[in-house]
Amino acid sequence: MKISANGIDINYLVEGEGPWLTFSHSLACNLRMWDEEAKRLSKRYTVLRYDTRGHGGSSAPAGAYTLELLADDLHALLKVLSVPSTHFVGLSMGGMIGQTYALKYPGMFNSLALCDTTSRYPAEAAATWVERIKMVETQGMEPLVEPTLARWFTEPFRKAHPEVVQPVAAMIRNTPAPGYVGCSHAIPKINLTARLKEIRCPSLVIVGKDDPGTPVAMAEEIHHALPGSKLVVIPSAAHLSNLEQPDAFNRALADFLDQAKR
Repeated sequence: MKISANGIDINYLVEGEGPWLTFSHSLACNLRMWDEEAKRLSKRYTVLRYDTRGHGGSSAPAGAYTLELLADDLHALLKVLSVPSTHFVGLSMGGMIGQTYALKYPGMFNSLALCDTTSRYPAEAAATWVERIKMVETQGMEPLVEPTLARWFTEPFRKAHPEVVQPVAAMIRNTPAPGYVGCSHAIPKINLTARLKEIRCPSLVIVGKDDPGTPVAMAEEIHHALPGSKLVVIPSAAHLSNLEQPDAFNRALADFLDQAKR
């Protein structure tokens, strides 16, 4: 389904009944990366998934995006859908949007799960993002597919589970180049660690033990800065921990949500 919000068309799905639960995906993915979570949790929640600006079926305008803009997109979507408040789960870029949103719109999140993400990047990381932007602008998404998969999944999993890896490869390949570039301008500018103490809702931090892009140290930094948060490290998982270890990921998430509802 699509609606117009914050000046763009946003593609989204709503499934199930119960309290609202919103999922936000990684860069170069789309709402389908949350299929398993929606299947499991829509029995107890009204699950909202959406494609971030520049991804999937949502509009992909050219130009640099900001995390504040992406948070405003989410806020406009929630307003159009008359969502009074919601639990929120974001992975990687989705977690960055979640942090930005929680600080900009306090009181809207009933709980916040930040998965395989960071609250800040070191200054030297900026060069990597500049290189990726240049590559996509000149060659398209294809050169990023294999190196991205190598960061997102452990090697044994990539070899053993093509049925999981290949759909993700297709998501990367089919991400609109302007969308990838726009979000890649936003991501390296995140610098929210010092402000996380302002977030008051129950919070969970999940990270794959073998995540090279947003490693355990970044998750620990969020955990220590976020009052009362719980940290879960998932063994044998890299960046897309929900896809590589779905049982462990969803067990941790469901336990947290059950406690947050009380």
